[in-house]
Amino acid sequence: MKKVKPLILVTNDDGITAPGIAALVEVMKTLGEVVVVAPDKAQSGMGHAITINSTLRINKVKIYGAKQEYSCTGTPVDCIKFAVNKIMHRKPDLCVSGINHGTNMSINVIYSGTMSAAVEGAIEGIPSIGFSLTDQSIDADFTASKKIVRTIAAKVLQNGLPSGVCLNVNIPKLKYELIKGIKICRQARATWIEKFDERFDPGGQAYYWLTGKFENFDAKEKDTDVWALDNNYVSVVPTQFDMTAHLAIKEIAKWKL
Repeated sequence: MKKVKPLILVTNDDGITAPGIAALVEVMKTLGEVVVVAPDKAQSGMGHAITINSTLRINKVKIYGAKQEYSCTGTPVDCIKFAVNKIMHRKPDLCVSGINHGTNMSINVIYSGTMSAAVEGAIEGIPSIGFSLTDQSIDADFTASKKIVRTIAAKVLQNGLPSGVCLNVNIPKLKYELIKGIKICRQARATWIEKFDERFDPGGQAYYWLTGKFENFDAKEKDTDVWALDNNYVSVVPTQFDMTAHLAIKEIAKWKL
């Protein structure tokens, strides 16, 4: 019997023409048959947003030589939903999102379109991975990332993932030989100390840019994604969509509501 190649769904949040997704598709084509469904423009910071108050459109494109390629007017999560329900004839063996231009460590995972696409893949029962490189530059070097991506994706294809779990993978901005290894981590407890930078347009109307400073409450801990990246490791955080605070259930139950 002819062996069926793994079917791999590729998306991102930086837009279908971003260099990061080009690198990701290149790697995935060595592992299986690739279907690309990605936003037609940058959707960074969209989190798990979906489109419900306007129309969604997809357009067939030919950019990367994959089995099928589509740009979508919606969010990264829309792309996953559309791919699974309208485009693909069977459930993918793997869903990968990225490679994001910039980190998605710690609290950033909540806001990330890259990771929300991976989480949506897990909700659909697909082994899923979000990949990010700690370099926001449009001309970021993905040479080392491609090697890391292939290693981790191949392992997930081989072993699968627990139900409802996806992987959040962050790769340091380093040459491959300078990366110390891959660490399985937890998400660091951190937040953004935010402020809005107020400016004025020529008409005197105020407008604002959100700015902030990252504050890590686990700076001394060596089992977090932030520590791994700061110390030249790739961080891998198993991530789930169940947001229940399980440890708090008994405590809140004592209130006898």
